[in-house]
Amino acid sequence: MNTEEQIQTFRECYTRLRDEIGKVIVGHEEIVDSTLTALFAGGHVLLEGVPGLGKTLLVRTLGEALDMPFNRIQFTPDLMPADILGTNIVMETAGGRRAFEFQHGPIFAHLILADEINRATPKTQSAMLEAMQEKQVTAGGEIRKLAEPFFVMATQNPIDQEGTYPLPEAQLDRFFFKVIVGYPTGAELSEVLNRTTSGTRAHVDKVVQREQLTSLMTLVREVPVATHVQDFAVRLVLATHPNTETASAISTQYLRFGSSPRGAQTLLLGGKVRALAQGRFNVSFDDIEAVAYPALRHRLILNFEAEAEGITTDRIIAQILQDVPKSAEVLRA
Repeated sequence: MNTEEQIQTFRECYTRLRDEIGKVIVGHEEIVDSTLTALFAGGHVLLEGVPGLGKTLLVRTLGEALDMPFNRIQFTPDLMPADILGTNIVMETAGGRRAFEFQHGPIFAHLILADEINRATPKTQSAMLEAMQEKQVTAGGEIRKLAEPFFVMATQNPIDQEGTYPLPEAQLDRFFFKVIVGYPTGAELSEVLNRTTSGTRAHVDKVVQREQLTSLMTLVREVPVATHVQDFAVRLVLATHPNTETASAISTQYLRFGSSPRGAQTLLLGGKVRALAQGRFNVSFDDIEAVAYPALRHRLILNFEAEAEGITTDRIIAQILQDVPKSAEVLRA
């Protein structure tokens, strides 16, 4: 299969997945695109929004459209790491003897929904760190590899903070994108009511198999990035580091810490997926800008002044996108 055919196959799979999700999810096109971008890039997604906006439904629908095992984990304060990873249990063998046998936990699936992840204790949240980053778990004294591809979608509610444990910055950085789920418009809400109160349920077809998804994820890594486009992504990330020569003025004023190197990796990989989805085999400046918000918003740490004035990371990113020129020559001049 030549490059043109590979690009066409990618576009078809991407479009079919988006269409299948659209049978159930009303609106939220930007959120669906961000979710699919992270999926094809091999990253994880954190969905943040108030209850009832369809976060869990989105993940479940994606699981139905992918022909891969899907597990849902409801995070609660009493959830233990062994409830996620699994544990050794005593089993009786055929000869009447007893031996330990590892019972796999729900983490051993291709697609994981971590529902209300901020309701679990830090001890349980940390059990996800190794799985998300290393694609493996250490349980029962052994290291066990997780099946590829491995994709985690976590949800959290930003308004109900009683009895919750905010995710530490180290774990937030493991997420490829942080996506904000907003309220639907009036027309979208009417369509939601038509679909959910009429007694009918849309049937979601399985459109992408594991082997095909793995192949398309490999194709993403092969998309070339021009030097000047990569340099633009680097300068965007460096502009988030306060009190440095490359810092944007708004970063120095409102940030304690800027983006990690994972932010730059996310910009490039997200841009590659967006380029393929639009039928291009090269990344443009627009691709980098389009993924900047979900890629960076959870990697910027606000200072006290920003929190006191109600400054959001999205506002800072918007200003940085205006401050950083696309050409490095403009900056040097």
